[in-house]
Amino acid sequence: MSLRQVEEASGKEVSNAYLSQLENGKIQQPSPTILNKLAEIYNIDYLKLMDLAGYMPSAATRGDNQRHGRIATFAEHNLTQDEEAQLLNFLKFMRSQKGS
Repeated sequence: MSLRQVEEASGKEVSNAYLSQLENGKIQQPSPTILNKLAEIYNIDYLKLMDLAGYMPSAATRGDNQRHGRIATFAEHNLTQDEEAQLLNFLKFMRSQKGS
C-alpha cells in the first residue's frame, strides 16, 4: 500500500506525512493509538507492534515482577470500568494464592 492508501484506510487518522516520518526513522516510538490503527490496516498483531515500539519488554526478557503495561492488557477489549475493576481484583486474588 502507498502512504496515501494507508492514510485513506485509516480514515485519515494516520497521515501520510506521519507514516513517512515513521519509515525514515524520524519518529522512533509511535503512539499506541497509531500502532493499533496500523495493526488493523496491515492485519498485524498489535501486541507485537507494541513490543517492537518499546512499550513493553518481550516475555522472554521480562521478569515476573515487571509490568508490561495496562495499554497492552486491555487494548483489545472494550471493558467497562466495572469489568476492569473485577479483572484487577481477580488478578490480585490469583497473585495472593501464589504465596500459599
